[in-house]
Amino acid sequence: VQLVESGGGLVQPGGSLRLSCVASGFTLSRYDMRWYRQVLRKERELVATISSDDRSAEYADSVKGRFTISRDNAKNTAYLQMNSLKPEDTAVYYCYALRIATTNYEYWGQGTQVTVSS
Repeated sequence: VQLVESGGGLVQPGGSLRLSCVASGFTLSRYDMRWYRQVLRKERELVATISSDDRSAEYADSVKGRFTISRDNAKNTAYLQMNSLKPEDTAVYYCYALRIATTNYEYWGQGTQVTVSS
């Protein structure tokens, strides 16, 4: 059971990146998905959330209008499209899957580095 992120890298300010999060060993369609980011020595920040049924999404104020979270349940994959990137978006980005049931199930990816710099 794991989540694997990809798509991070170095991009200039104003550029775009698309992060992917592929789930294996479980059915992603049963889980709400979130993207977090973390800068060294700071708390992990929730960036975006999408519901399991793909009907609702929420964003941190800092990324609203620039980032889009989406999912393809047929591919067991979630995405984070990041546009108009700023240096302050530099962080390690993590995907997170959560299913609230009698017992909660949650999984974290290993993280992918995004660096926005000229």
